[in-house]
Amino acid sequence: MLSRTADHLYWMARYIERAENMARRLDVTYRMSLVQNAAQSEAALWVPLLHISDTVDDFNEAYDEVTAGNVIHYIALDERNLSSIYSCLRAARENAHAVRVAMSLEMWENINSLWLEFQQMDKSLMLDSGLTEFCDWVKSRSHLFRGVTYGTMLRDDGFWFTRLGGFIERADDMARLLDVKYHLLLPSANDVGGAVDYYEWSALLRSASAYLAYLKVYRDAVTPLRVAELLVLRQDMPRSLHACMDELTNILGQLSGNAGSECIRLAGEMHSSLHYGRIEDVFRGGLHEFLESFLRHNNRLGIEIQRTYLNVPINTSGLDDSGVDDDLSATGFDTLEPLLIQSQS
Repeated sequence: MLSRTADHLYWMARYIERAENMARRLDVTYRMSLVQNAAQSEAALWVPLLHISDTVDDFNEAYDEVTAGNVIHYIALDERNLSSIYSCLRAARENAHAVRVAMSLEMWENINSLWLEFQQMDKSLMLDSGLTEFCDWVKSRSHLFRGVTYGTMLRDDGFWFTRLGGFIERADDMARLLDVKYHLLLPSANDVGGAVDYYEWSALLRSASAYLAYLKVYRDAVTPLRVAELLVLRQDMPRSLHACMDELTNILGQLSGNAGSECIRLAGEMHSSLHYGRIEDVFRGGLHEFLESFLRHNNRLGIEIQRTYLNVPINTSGLDDSGVDDDLSATGFDTLEPLLIQSQS
């Protein structure tokens, strides 16, 4: 397969997954804003949504203040935000259009109709009264696209690159979401275990479609340690870090010859830490430190995939001897976002 074709399929899947993740966060934050909490201002509630996608500085340049309306517009519709739902759906469609012959007919029709439906929506009405319905629509269309891909695409390299992009993006998102919740969403240490704390951790589970799974597995009150265990270490939780790395190691095994040995090594190293880890040890060493390390390694894996398979120039001037950027601040967007733009050119 041509590296250019693989690149388009890889980023198409990443954009679809990112649009879904943005919709999940937006919906959960909006629902949390309906819960009364006198200790938390409007800005304090909505700023974490910007921290998760590492867009606080860009938002401050574009808007005068942090309000619910401004953040919702920035995350959902702002063309200046390369990670907005609008930008992700547009870029996914453009990448798909470039490689229509590499996909099944049903895949192309699905992603093309997704973009056309989005363009026809009444954006003002959506933001005023239909935000939850809009987010549900984005999630359902993402699910439909994945189902069509899995059900109709030939199991060749194109299929594996499409799957690869989706799970790289999902792992990055889940680690960011959990890390920001752990550090930014609690107003104070006194609120740990309180009613608002319970709703926030429950909201985090719902953002990962994991609330009912949590109740089924633990049959107990929602606690940070159990939530982290479910979303980090549980192999049977579809959006957990462990489940993502299971898929990534399998996909890289399908793709890799001798050229992909470093990708397999990096993925295997990350998978081992999750497969054999214990949540007590993770908390003892610091959940933030664990997630930050995971994000840095996931970012490095993404860079290595670009270098090995997708034939996209990588700027390594800021990397240390291990290939990790010292200035990443535990985010994969900083290094990979420029590549995303190149893949559309």
